[in-house]
Amino acid sequence: MSPGTVALTVLLAGLLDVSCGEPPNAVHPVAWLGGLIALLDRHAPRERPRAELVYGVGIVLVACGVAAAVGLALCFAVVRLPWWLALPIAAVALKVSFSLRGLVGAGRHVQRNLGDDAAAAREGLRALVSRDRELSPPEVASAAIESLAENLSDSVVAPLLYFALFGLPGALVYRAINTMDAMIGYHGRYEYLGKPAARLDDLVNLVPARLTGLLLVALAGLRGRGAAAFGALRRQHRLSSSPNKLWTIAPMAATLGVQLAKTGEYAVGVDETAPTAATIGRAAAIVWQAGALTLLAAAGLAALVAALWH
Repeated sequence: MSPGTVALTVLLAGLLDVSCGEPPNAVHPVAWLGGLIALLDRHAPRERPRAELVYGVGIVLVACGVAAAVGLALCFAVVRLPWWLALPIAAVALKVSFSLRGLVGAGRHVQRNLGDDAAAAREGLRALVSRDRELSPPEVASAAIESLAENLSDSVVAPLLYFALFGLPGALVYRAINTMDAMIGYHGRYEYLGKPAARLDDLVNLVPARLTGLLLVALAGLRGRGAAAFGALRRQHRLSSSPNKLWTIAPMAATLGVQLAKTGEYAVGVDETAPTAATIGRAAAIVWQAGALTLLAAAGLAALVAALWH
């Protein structure tokens, strides 16, 4: 594909995302990938740490291999098609690897319910984050905003960056890694089985999380809070055991002028006022702006990389 076609692929994928949102799970390739991971999980060894760890490596290899194979097959197909046919096919394939409208919509759902139906707001968090549902309204608002900031990297910046650098295989493999981490990459039952996926997810998000943090600092500057956001990023990004988590949450908190916290783990930002439903709305607006800038930047980077390969 020519540099111009690659750039248009990113922009058309963004237009599809904003206008259409997510396809139903029955026809969503990421849902199919989740089904494959769930199938592999059902046959995993239990209570045998070494066997679980080895099996976890196998899950990573299978899921990433399938995603890479699909991406490569699509690449081989579209380069043999005329541009006017290759463009929409590639755009649809790219669109399923990221979700801006879905992310903002999940945050808005929590915002709408928080004032009138706290139980519905807590339930709405399930689309954003796995966390204790017995939260106070400010804690619900904090969890929603934290998830908007963190998933801005996971759901938008990272897949578009990997598409720009490595094409459809890069975007789809990233989505496979992130999906595995979401399904099995946490402590408890998946302590050993999910460790390979969790560590790989940490690795592939090192650069996207930091780029997203800097993007949030830049947007904070437009609101007159650039210094506060950069200060929070510089001082507070190490407060979590995760190497990536607070690179996005800390500058978002400072931009909004609130403190975002997970009890017993971290508290970032500035303790000026408790987050509310309105604060979620402000965070969602920032995510929209960051997503639009990411699409433009990814289109430019993808065109540049394509030109270098030609």
